[in-house]
Amino acid sequence: MIKKLIRYFIVFQIIFYSISCAEIINIDKIPNLGDDIKIPELPTEDLNEVDNQGNIIGRRTLEKNTTVYLESKVKVFVPLEIISDIDIEALIIDDQKLKIPFDIELNKTPEKQDYYRLHYSEKEIDIDLDGQIDTYIYSSPFINTRILKDNILYIDGEKISKEGTFRRKIYMTIEIRE
Repeated sequence: MIKKLIRYFIVFQIIFYSISCAEIINIDKIPNLGDDIKIPELPTEDLNEVDNQGNIIGRRTLEKNTTVYLESKVKVFVPLEIISDIDIEALIIDDQKLKIPFDIELNKTPEKQDYYRLHYSEKEIDIDLDGQIDTYIYSSPFINTRILKDNILYIDGEKISKEGTFRRKIYMTIEIRE
């Protein structure tokens, strides 16, 4: 019962608000919309209702005629996103040290300079899980271009003590400088 009352109250409020907003708009204040948009004309006289044989069965009396013009503006915000996946495969022999450059592509150029930062889930990595950090990720401190080219993956073969194939997923996110 209470839910029905609440529903009726909400419907009543919506109808009341719609009617009061429609009365505020004056027809003389409608801006020129140009040739592209046509506002349909409203009826100006009463309407006779007829049945299938053409007999008049009633008359609808026009009480009020109102034109409502609505204008909407939408601001679309597309967030800065990383759109590239990076797969790096490297073969390390003995104590070899590798510097592997890589690029990161974003969906657009940032609006503000020196405002966005690239954050890695890990920058110093122990790839073989022996307790020594052997892999490092270096990037520029701020994101200022659509394609980031100053990124380097540095692998120090001296600190890798185990043989094998090692895989690691590193996640990148974009942070705001604050």
